[in-house]
Amino acid sequence: MSGIRNTIQYGLILLATGLLIWFSLRGIHVAGGGNKWDYLVAAWQHAHKGWLVVMAIIMIFSHWLRAIRWLILLEPVGFRPKVRDTFLSVMVGYLVNLAIPRGGEVSRCYNLYKLDKTPVEISFGTVVVERIVDLICMLSIIAFAFLAESQKLFAFVATLPIGAGGGTSRVIVIAIVVAILLVMGAVLYWVVNRSQRVKNFLNKTWSGFKGGLTSVFRLKNKWPFILYSLAIWGLYFLMSYAVIRAFPSTSVLGFHAVLSLFAIGAIAMAVPLPGGAGSYHVLVPQGLFFLYSIPKADAVAFTFIFHGWQTAVLVVVGAISLVITSLLIKKVSKVP
Repeated sequence: MSGIRNTIQYGLILLATGLLIWFSLRGIHVAGGGNKWDYLVAAWQHAHKGWLVVMAIIMIFSHWLRAIRWLILLEPVGFRPKVRDTFLSVMVGYLVNLAIPRGGEVSRCYNLYKLDKTPVEISFGTVVVERIVDLICMLSIIAFAFLAESQKLFAFVATLPIGAGGGTSRVIVIAIVVAILLVMGAVLYWVVNRSQRVKNFLNKTWSGFKGGLTSVFRLKNKWPFILYSLAIWGLYFLMSYAVIRAFPSTSVLGFHAVLSLFAIGAIAMAVPLPGGAGSYHVLVPQGLFFLYSIPKADAVAFTFIFHGWQTAVLVVVGAISLVITSLLIKKVSKVP
């Protein structure tokens, strides 16, 4: 049953992604009824490839810093793998995320276990800490963006179809969610109390997870962790700036525009779709068009190329990391 449920869930995610991408492509209106894909190819050909290469370098470097920051969290719980291993695991995680939303967090922990034998439950606890810190950084940037461009961004949010349906429907949805959670909690409690093996497994897993989760409070020097976190998100911002400079229609935009689009992109990427595909293709063009009067076709082309280029880099580097991981594991297994 769980396999069928997962298949249906994944199918719905892909369907939603496809529908959102199709909806975004409708924004391209080519004069004379020309082909939309030809328009995207032409936009790619006119893009400044140097800026796109700069974006790719910045992105890879930000992931390298993320791998180093992960080491800082693993050290207080008694594990210090090589930076090479944490970087390979981070990139494999991003590769998995493109196929399975939020699956990369677990897969990179398993990848690190295969390379360095760091227990999954411990490393996953540190990943949760990372995600909490990243969420704080993202919300801080979004808040700063709304302060800097409050009038435009609040007007943009007002155009989105959120909160529709009235208060009554929201109360019903919340009640259903709470009921489902209560039933799931009762079933889980019953299963755990019936099996000592399950109880022992959960106790062991929770012990390791708690150790990883509290690792940030045992850091001897918290400043490197804070500085790495700020640097990672600063590099994400520079990625957006580099891509905006790569296209003739957006290269005229200034700092505030980059900040606004970065905030909109961060919100879009937080939607649980593969690599933010679909949500990114709808929200970012709408922001470019509504906030900065970029022609809708150019805005859609910009978004498709930006997201496509970023995805291509992740696929290539992630696939290489997966191959290197396999070779390293085989090499270790041959050692007597």
